[in-house]
Formats: sequence, structure tokens, C-alpha cells
Amino acid sequence: MSKNSYLFTSESVSEGHPDKVCDKISDMIVDTYISKDPYSRVACETLTTTNRVVLAGEVRGPEIDKELIISKVKDCIKKIGYDQKGFSYKTANIEVHLHKQSTDIAMGVDSNEKKDEGAGDQGIMFGYACKETEDLMPAPIHFSHKILRLMAEDRKSGKLIGIEPDSKSQVTMLYENGIPKDVKSVVVSTQHTETINQKKVKELVIPYIEKSIPKNLLSGLKEDNIYINPTGQFIIGGPDGDTGLTGRKIIVDTYGGASPHGGGAFSGKDPTKVDRSAAYVARYIAKNIVAAGVSNKCLIQLSYAIGVSKPLSIYLKLAEEDEDKTQELIKIINNNFDLSPRGIRELLDLNKPIYEITAAYGHFGRKSNEKGEFSWEKTDKTQIFKLLS
Repeated sequence: MSKNSYLFTSESVSEGHPDKVCDKISDMIVDTYISKDPYSRVACETLTTTNRVVLAGEVRGPEIDKELIISKVKDCIKKIGYDQKGFSYKTANIEVHLHKQSTDIAMGVDSNEKKDEGAGDQGIMFGYACKETEDLMPAPIHFSHKILRLMAEDRKSGKLIGIEPDSKSQVTMLYENGIPKDVKSVVVSTQHTETINQKKVKELVIPYIEKSIPKNLLSGLKEDNIYINPTGQFIIGGPDGDTGLTGRKIIVDTYGGASPHGGGAFSGKDPTKVDRSAAYVARYIAKNIVAAGVSNKCLIQLSYAIGVSKPLSIYLKLAEEDEDKTQELIKIINNNFDLSPRGIRELLDLNKPIYEITAAYGHFGRKSNEKGEFSWEKTDKTQIFKLLS
């Protein structure tokens, strides 16, 4: 392997993974509050374990009956597909410990006659885009997500029988001169029923690998490098097999390790939290820059301080051959994008109940739609950047 060649790996986890169950429940809570008051403040963390769900966090908004929240949590578990002895929407014990947002935090975030709305916390957020796939995402994470998403769709429709909700995937690709050339290994570990053996699991899973990855990238993949349930049977899974927590899959949620990460999770947070909204707008700008043909890849970093409306810094990095465009791009961003928390929310129309769907299979590389979901995936600002292409 030459020095210009390297292997790179990304993983995904399904909506039935214990941590993703938590992300989905936390984002369902965000949607529940925002659907009643678009300007609700929510910071909800979830823990799951054997037949138990615990919600804790801070909210500011409408009074919502605890029994309604419990009912919605059960519906969320049911939609994922859990009705097992160790974790079922019918029998899970659900605790709700949500209380009012700290007045000290609210004071820093709220706008008044003297200042605009401030960021809900300090932090750094990254956005990234590249030309490796049609969705302008890194290839390994794109294919890892797709395998599991297609499996979940068929499992829930009844087409894929014997496979249970908890699963993981991992794709390793060979890059040459920065371009993905071949898939070198694929790992899929999936929970299954007692009624099927490992040979059958493999027969069921292989077609989803073949549907998810283009044939030209699979041509050099050896059977020995396809690992399906490499530890053997996987019957006990989900929160019964492993405790889950909100915000534990931040690399899965973003770019699969192809980009830096500021460390802040997304799920369970309303859009005043720049951990979420600034990461979304950074992706939006990076994607539009790449879609405009300015560069084959773009990385953006934004930084904020709690209570301060404008970002403290904007960092931008392009492909090496385009680095001379960096300073001009930063000027264009400053002149055309309001990157205050309020400006981001208005630009991307984020005060809507659009978050539960983001909790599995990635927050990026998805399709925007008329409901306002994944608005940060639109490429409607390319004209701003085309003079530099």
C-alpha cells in the first residue's frame, strides 16, 4: 500500500441499539414540547436498562401531564419494535424526572431590550461535506447507515423475519489519493430470534450489504472479510443486554470520524442549544460550498460562549488545492449568514417538531422535505458561493 493509500472505517448503529433508543426518546420529548410551544426549552437525558426507562432533565414551556409523557415513551419503544421479555413497551417501568430550566441559564439565553438571544452554552461545533457520495457525505458512514436503515425498514414492514431491532454495522474502505476505491471489510452484528441460526442470519443480512453499496466498490471484497455476528448468537439485545444513554453515539450521528467533533451531543436538546443548531448550520454551509463546486471538501468550525449571540470564531478548511479561497469564503459567510442562535433557528426553521426522526441513521446526509425535516441538507445557497468555483 502506497503512502497515498489508506484504510478508513466508520460504524453505524440501528434505532434499536440501547443508546439510540435513548436518543429517540429524548428527541421525542423535544418534539412533544415544541409541538405545543415552538419556543420551548428542553434538555432531556434518557437511560434505559432491563425493562426500565428513566428520563431526567430541564424544561421550560407548557405543562405536560406525566402520564402523557409515559404513554409517548411506550409508543416510541413500540415503534422501534421492542416487545421482548427483557424490554417491552407493554411492561417497561418508566420514570419521569423533568423539572424547570435553571433561571441562571435562562437569563443568559433570553433576549431583552439590551441584547439578542444568547447561546445556551459554550462550545465548538463542526460541519463537513465532501464529494464522496451523492449526499456529500463520507462514504464509509453513508454505507454503514444505509445497511441498517434498509434492514430496519424491512423488519418493521414484516419483510425481514427473524431479525430483531438491535444491530450495528461497520464499513472499511480503501482510499487512494483521498478517493474511496474499494470496500475492504464489512461487519454487521444483529440481534435475532431463537428460531434462526447463524447461517440463516448471514443469508438474511448479505443482500442488504449488496443493496447498500455500489457493485464497483464491492468487486474486491472477499467473503472472508464479511463478518456477520462474529461473536456467534445475538439473542439478548437492546436495553436488556446493555444499558443505554442519550448522546453516546456522537460520531455515528455525524461523519463517522471523517471530521473532528466538538463533543456536544444533539439529541434531547431544543434548537437554542448551539451544540445542535450550530452543528446543523455548519453542515448547511459546508454542503452548499461543496455543492457549488468551490472545493471537493469543506470543514467548518464555529465557537460560542454562553449568553453571547454571535460566534466567537469561524474556521474553514478546504481541499489543499483550494486553500487560497478560504479567507474570501469566510467573508461571504459573515456577510450572508446570521449565525446567532436566533438567526440559525430562523434560517433553518428549527422551531418545529422535527427531531425524533434524526435520532437514528445520522443527522446528516438525509433528505429534506416539506415537513421541514433535515432543512440543513438543502443546497439552496450555492449561488452565494459560485463566484469562487
